Amino acid sequence: MGIEGEKRYALLLACNDSEYVKEVYGGYFNVFVAAFGEEGERWDLFRVVEGDFPDMDELQKYDGFIVSGSPYDAYANDFWILKLCFLLKSLDVTRKKVLGICFGHQVLCRAFGGKVGKAYSGWDIGVRKVRIVKDFSPCGFLDGLDQEIPPALSIIECHQDEVWEVPEGAEVIAFSDKTGVEMFTIGDHILGIQGHPEYTKDILNNLIDRLLTNGCIEKGFAEDVKSQLEIAEPDRKCWEKICKIFLKGEMEPAIVSFSSMDNGVSFLP
Repeated sequence: MGIEGEKRYALLLACNDSEYVKEVYGGYFNVFVAAFGEEGERWDLFRVVEGDFPDMDELQKYDGFIVSGSPYDAYANDFWILKLCFLLKSLDVTRKKVLGICFGHQVLCRAFGGKVGKAYSGWDIGVRKVRIVKDFSPCGFLDGLDQEIPPALSIIECHQDEVWEVPEGAEVIAFSDKTGVEMFTIGDHILGIQGHPEYTKDILNNLIDRLLTNGCIEKGFAEDVKSQLEIAEPDRKCWEKICKIFLKGEMEPAIVSFSSMDNGVSFLP
């Protein structure tokens, strides 16, 4: 039962927890909440990849939603992906805040009529510099950042697919030398980010090991990326601030503490 006045958010998890993330962080849910959660909020977990979705009549109770990354293709026709697209369209009708990350970024694009497919230049793994477009209009939520955010930010990337064409009415607000659509918005309630603002370098290193073991990437490529990771640093604090401002507006930093739970957690004073 929620407490009156508390903010409530939902993570729509589109991947299964890796053994590493379960052991070190207690699951991806905890990774996201540690990055974007604030004291006094309630966060709920829905494992959409397993068919666990919020009830349609409960959507109005949430202040915002995050769609995670995934090893699945956003353009595939698995039932849960099609159901997720329908859910995203329903959230758009009520203008609920939705933040899509990596797969989430791509499936948002698909749900609203854009085009997604394999990246023309292949895998993008590592820390990449993303350039923020300064002269866009639909992103009033970024006004609160003032001069705190530089014109280019480094972010952890790990993707083989990309947005080819944004939906009608969407605005591209960031790009890189590897990917033409690193961020896009629709109005002030939809934000897609191709990179992983929630990832730490150890999570990425473990993911590289798994991709190599599964034969998804070559050994030489994996070694090069790991070597670059030793000297590159993502601008995690800036990305966390961007995501928090989008989801809930400017707020004071808070120390977040929580216990690992499979279906929800409340941050209460």
